[in-house]
Amino acid sequence: MANPIIQVKDVSYCYKENGPMCVNKMNIEIQEGDFMAIIGQNGAGKSTLMKLLTGLIRPVKGQIFIEGEDIAKVPVSIISKKLGYVLQNPDRQLFAETVREELAFGPSNQGIDEEEIKRRTDYILESVGIAHLADEYPPALSKGDRAKVVIGSVLVMEPKIIILDEPTGGQDYIGRYQIMNIAKKFRQKGHTVIVVTHSMSLVAEYCDHAIVLCNGEILLQGTSKEVFSQPEILQKTFIRPPQITELANRLKDELKIDETLLCVEEMGDRVLEHIPRKNE
Repeated sequence: MANPIIQVKDVSYCYKENGPMCVNKMNIEIQEGDFMAIIGQNGAGKSTLMKLLTGLIRPVKGQIFIEGEDIAKVPVSIISKKLGYVLQNPDRQLFAETVREELAFGPSNQGIDEEEIKRRTDYILESVGIAHLADEYPPALSKGDRAKVVIGSVLVMEPKIIILDEPTGGQDYIGRYQIMNIAKKFRQKGHTVIVVTHSMSLVAEYCDHAIVLCNGEILLQGTSKEVFSQPEILQKTFIRPPQITELANRLKDELKIDETLLCVEEMGDRVLEHIPRKNE
């Protein structure tokens, strides 16, 4: 079994003294190499939890460990070497004159030599699909390409963990899958991916596990199949399983389905099992 790379132990946080808890007594373990979704309605505590993981804010109670180290004792600059955070709005992370300079800034700030910076930058430009934009002015790019630049600027730092906060927001169909495939490629190399999203279909297709937040607390956590197999509980936070899962649930008796289906391919296989073959 993989080792937990992130541990959240009895963590609580409120923005105002004696105010309501935005994160309340959370306990989470994220395994190394996992692809984890954080889901829940607006105000559920998702962004607050992400800020806690990155050290941008500190718990009022509880502890957070990254690779076994209590991050309360670690400066944000050190945490950022292990954990990269892509904000929901890419424009908040763009400042350089060219895409190449944008990607090179982080490694340069870490004191990495120029030859290694060039190697990393060239590799990420190709991997993210923006090599043809290397000399372009980032704010002038399309929203989809701006998002790729920001993701690239995090990946080039080679963090063990990457957090994507609503990475597909405002993207068209192609852009959504391009970005999620970039994250998938990163995960396939052994890194850990955490994605905050409202798209249940993307959770079903890409994520191994999911944590559902509601009013600052954990409502559900487990594999994506386990989470989406409990629609009655999900309704408490106004989340619906992917459409194909809902359809499969309605046809359980007719198709003799005894598990939660997450994708069209799984549903198609079950339907084909019930179509008589010519030779039968």
